[in-house]
Amino acid sequence: MSAALSVLHDVFGYQSFRGPQAAIVEHVAAGGDALVLMPTGGGKSLCYQVPAIVRQRAGQGVAIVVSPLIALMHDQVGALHEAGVDAAFLNSSLSYDQAQQVEWQLQSGQLTLLYAAPERLVTPRFLGLLDDLHAQGQLSLFAIDEAHCVSQWGHDFRPEYRALSVLHERYAGVPRIALTATADDLTRADIVERLHLEQARQFVSSFDRPNIRYTIVEKKDVSNQLLRFIQNEHADEAGVVYCQSRRRVEEIAQILQQAGINALPYHAGFPAEVRQQHQDRFLREDGVVMVATIAFGMGIDKPDVRFVAHVDMPKNIEGYYQETGRAGRDGLPAHAWMAYGLSDVVNQRRMIDEGNAEEEFKVVLRGKLDALLSLAEATDCRRVRLLSYFGETYGAAPDAAGPPQGSRGPLGGQRGHEVPSVGATCGNCDNCLQPPQVWDGTDAARKLLSTIYRVHEMSQLTFGAGHIMDVLRGKDTDKVRQFLHDKISTFGIGKEYSEPQLRGVMRQLLATGALGLHKVTSENSGHVFDTLCLTPGSRAVLRGEQSVQLRATTAAPRSRTSRRGSQPNAAAANLGPDAQARFINLKAWRSEVAKSHNLPAYVIFQDATLAAIAEQCPQSLEALGHISGIGSKKLDAYGSEVLRVVAASAH
Repeated sequence: MSAALSVLHDVFGYQSFRGPQAAIVEHVAAGGDALVLMPTGGGKSLCYQVPAIVRQRAGQGVAIVVSPLIALMHDQVGALHEAGVDAAFLNSSLSYDQAQQVEWQLQSGQLTLLYAAPERLVTPRFLGLLDDLHAQGQLSLFAIDEAHCVSQWGHDFRPEYRALSVLHERYAGVPRIALTATADDLTRADIVERLHLEQARQFVSSFDRPNIRYTIVEKKDVSNQLLRFIQNEHADEAGVVYCQSRRRVEEIAQILQQAGINALPYHAGFPAEVRQQHQDRFLREDGVVMVATIAFGMGIDKPDVRFVAHVDMPKNIEGYYQETGRAGRDGLPAHAWMAYGLSDVVNQRRMIDEGNAEEEFKVVLRGKLDALLSLAEATDCRRVRLLSYFGETYGAAPDAAGPPQGSRGPLGGQRGHEVPSVGATCGNCDNCLQPPQVWDGTDAARKLLSTIYRVHEMSQLTFGAGHIMDVLRGKDTDKVRQFLHDKISTFGIGKEYSEPQLRGVMRQLLATGALGLHKVTSENSGHVFDTLCLTPGSRAVLRGEQSVQLRATTAAPRSRTSRRGSQPNAAAANLGPDAQARFINLKAWRSEVAKSHNLPAYVIFQDATLAAIAEQCPQSLEALGHISGIGSKKLDAYGSEVLRVVAASAH
């Protein structure tokens, strides 16, 4: 470990490893295989970068890093260059001559790490290069980033990852480390099987991100809800807003722009050059809000994203956790905000039901959706439920050096349906900060299901949510009169329930399978509509054998801390006036350096490092070298300039 600690300090500027990093680095540097589950922002990249440098210095050659994104390769290689490490990437952004140059560097032993996409790695040409290196004993390790992409049960399955089994078959003696931030039991087992990591040591960190506050609200006017959230909580701060459709992305981005927010749209329908331009602005400018589909985000290393918002409900908890984890990578306070409604549940269920997957796979997808809806409807601690889904008890981290403890459920285990520890609270989610009221919706559910049954019995047709609620609440509408639904026995028996209350009941019944969806094609327009119907699961609710407990629908509370106007940088929030001035000047200097190097500013120095410099006000290179995040290469390259900026700030 002395060699690894030396690399950590001299190259990356850190004094010690965090959490399980030390055990992972020691194991992989010694030639062991590993599966690493570590939350976003937990320092996964160091778990393979440090062993790669240690093994290269010991004469064991180059490390190959499998990465799915060009942007991530570019930024990580740029950061390694800044730290004095010889690294490169091979991807479609390179010209033929540039790719030839990288291949020559690889063959001549000039690289410590080479990043490549999975599609390129398994080409005959690339495998031929690896064969030559392997024959010379110059392949130090393989790092497979975003390893959940190999699993069909994961939230971001990519078939090209399946071909990575060739690494085990062809280069059996070369250590492999697979890394991901998100994997439940089922996905984890699939990663092990697909990548042949049965003998690999598993390192499972806590999934908890205590700096992230979780807030989930019911959709009412989602555009205005989002706007108020950003203006009141995160004015002038960087954030990501996720939407399900391209059209929604463009609509939300335009609304935010009209409100004076520096927002940009991003989805796969834009030309590649537009996507790249918007992504570069997000990474390089302060306070940009990216409105995007899930096409944006994986591998984005921007550390100062202060919020992630979902205006549409994701497909599952894995996707939700992965996306919210892009906030607060620097460890400073961040916010995960989501709005959800009945339409989200209907749309997600429809996509599952209409998919071409086998029924076994659909069962798993429905279970994952139900778990997410359960999290959204929860009246207890969000964090406790979220961690419970991944098999972790809040306050008790899993075994960091072995497989997770506990039994599995059906098909490998969705633990999201386990009852979390009663009464546990995190103090940093909406339910803990402002406990919601709960009401018994069993009576409303029975009346709702009875109305659906009576309406269908009379008309031999199925109807949508709006009409069913009109009948139940006794509303006199043209449609009610047309079908004589004011004559059925359940007409008006639910007058005491509001429409938002009944929508909450419907969401819960859909989630539990006590209510189903039926597709109807209009004879006039040809449009396809989703209508409500009973299922075998309806019987238990109708008989009173299953209760329905719901959170009360209330007006959105006022922000606890209204923060209109420009906000101080989170990393520098506790600095005094003089240190704040130094911090501002250091950021301005860093911005110029980053532009000249064509890199995001945080690759030069992260905000936390600049804040530490501003606070400690070092007067010498020796003092500067003791600040976390400043390795020897950066000290040599920038030390004198940093001291000049610090000294100038005093005047």
